[in-house]
Amino acid sequence: MTSKTHILVVEDEPKLASLVRDYLVAGGFEASILEQGVGAVEWIREHQPAAILLDINLPGLDGLSICREVRAFSDVPILLVTARVEEIDRLLGLELGADDYICKPFSPREVVARVRAVLRRSNPATARPSPAVELDEDRFEARIHGQALNLTPVEFRLLGKLASQPGRVFARDQLIGALYADHRVVSDRTVDSHVKNLRRKLSDLGYDPISAVYGVGYRFEWEQPQAENQG
Repeated sequence: MTSKTHILVVEDEPKLASLVRDYLVAGGFEASILEQGVGAVEWIREHQPAAILLDINLPGLDGLSICREVRAFSDVPILLVTARVEEIDRLLGLELGADDYICKPFSPREVVARVRAVLRRSNPATARPSPAVELDEDRFEARIHGQALNLTPVEFRLLGKLASQPGRVFARDQLIGALYADHRVVSDRTVDSHVKNLRRKLSDLGYDPISAVYGVGYRFEWEQPQAENQG
């Protein structure tokens, strides 16, 4: 990562904003701070940062409104920073096009790592290789590194949706729309049950790439087989 990769921190707590900026700079980024929401959209339009750390609770104009306005003209990665734990805030943020969430209190090192992750996902030239997931949609057959998975049609669609964008957090509502061809109405618990079954089948082959994001949904991030992780 070069020092020219410019990250915008929109945060109204000066000490926290300075701390995050210092860690970003130490990580090889260039970082700027805005302490209020008013004027943030115009600043983003003019300076075009590589990614935005955006606090939800800002004076003047809140982070969700900023996210909505920015998404009207830019696909810049946005990481929402929030002390709110209510699921509705997180789901609304996803619907508005946020790329990730960071909940307060947080580790500044985690922030730097999450920024690197969204930048990798948004830049195909620097992205990590996609996991070796092979999906035959005609036969509903799935393989990981050549190992066959015995999946139901719903589990097949679920794996396909999650693996289509590694690292992205999918809300349960977004997953529901991909699971059933007849678009039936199902509950969040139904989605959780299918994810549990899919994770079990992946685990049987030594893989655990699906993680839950509290209050939001699920993400697929490739990991090495468990046996290798255990060293």
